[in-house]
Amino acid sequence: MANQIRVNGRTYHLPTIPTVVICVDGGAPEYFDDALSRGLMPNLERIIAQGTYLRGEGVIPSFTNPNNIAIVTGVTPDINGICGNYFYDPDARNPDGTRGAEVMMNGPEYLRCDTILKAFADHGQRVVAITAKDKLLALFRHGWRGIAFSAEKAHEVTREHNGIENVLALVGRPNPDIYSGQISDYALDAGVRILEQMGGDLFYISLTDYVQHKYAPGTAGADAFFRALDRRLQQFHERGVVLAITADHGMNDKTRPDGSPNVRYLQTILDAAIGPHARVILPITDPYVVHHGALGSYATIYLPVELVAKAKACLQEIEGIELVLTRAEAVARFRLPADRIGDLVVLSDAHTVLGVSEEYHDLRHVREGLRSHGGLHEAAVPLILNRPLREEYQERVAQGFCWHNYDIFDLALNGVRL
Repeated sequence: MANQIRVNGRTYHLPTIPTVVICVDGGAPEYFDDALSRGLMPNLERIIAQGTYLRGEGVIPSFTNPNNIAIVTGVTPDINGICGNYFYDPDARNPDGTRGAEVMMNGPEYLRCDTILKAFADHGQRVVAITAKDKLLALFRHGWRGIAFSAEKAHEVTREHNGIENVLALVGRPNPDIYSGQISDYALDAGVRILEQMGGDLFYISLTDYVQHKYAPGTAGADAFFRALDRRLQQFHERGVVLAITADHGMNDKTRPDGSPNVRYLQTILDAAIGPHARVILPITDPYVVHHGALGSYATIYLPVELVAKAKACLQEIEGIELVLTRAEAVARFRLPADRIGDLVVLSDAHTVLGVSEEYHDLRHVREGLRSHGGLHEAAVPLILNRPLREEYQERVAQGFCWHNYDIFDLALNGVRL
């Protein structure tokens, strides 16, 4: 049909009014629930009263890249190919000419399907993509031309490369440091200004989790962030858009009683148990290690096949390690691409993180407390819309359907009553 687009096996209606999808990085339901219960988000409270608030799940690993890409493709990592922020690429070439390197999974060459953004742009829709973190931009904007930029590098945008210029003048102030809550405010403010002054059909705005890494629900830092978010959500809502809000992952405290990170160093453990035969990969690794020190609750391990069973048995005995899966088990349970994970996948419990070795990590910024994510306990996400659901979607809710963050475009474009 002329008013529909099919992307990655899913059908989406073209928007008849501007549709804005926001990913609140690290926005666990606990943050929203706490702020709402204490009256800190009165605008969102009114939006929910006339709209929809669902609880859902993200993909595992509960990291930024795999969940943002699941959202903008509408499918899981086994289809879109993005299963971490960082991985071991056996085909990557090293400076000495050898192959096999640990690399960031930020490049569009790692995408295995089109995004919803590209499909809508190809269909003549005016698409806008704004991300707080520049690391996501190449993945978001792959294959289409339109307005696409990061708040982190808003001072560098050009019309040729980003479809827009003079963002700082548009927003009315310089872009703040990436290690601040204000960078998310900036991304949202830019979205509001573009909507007002240039229009658009489909917006995707992805924030950063710097605040959630530092502040638990109910603390002053979190309160300030969610008050500011509430004001900006209202600015979109009052402009008559379909507004949809979700998160990529949640966040948990991963700290010992003395305030130091509660870490299990997998390389150290395995070297002692089986010798120096394992390669431990931490897919949380990204350019923003001040957030988390490259410590999360998910790891993948490459091993000689004859050592897999022994390594698995060893790790299963370690306190704080919740789940150890073979490659085949992880692919089946979490819908991961088999060729981009190791021979073992390891997840820690809600209050433990996984590291390589003590020497590997720079923990200067997390010595007095660490909040992080990656495992099963950070997979819960909100799905909030400023419109009520259509009857057939309400029926799915009543039947206990398990919603995921990668359903948010379906809900916003197909599922709400206008």
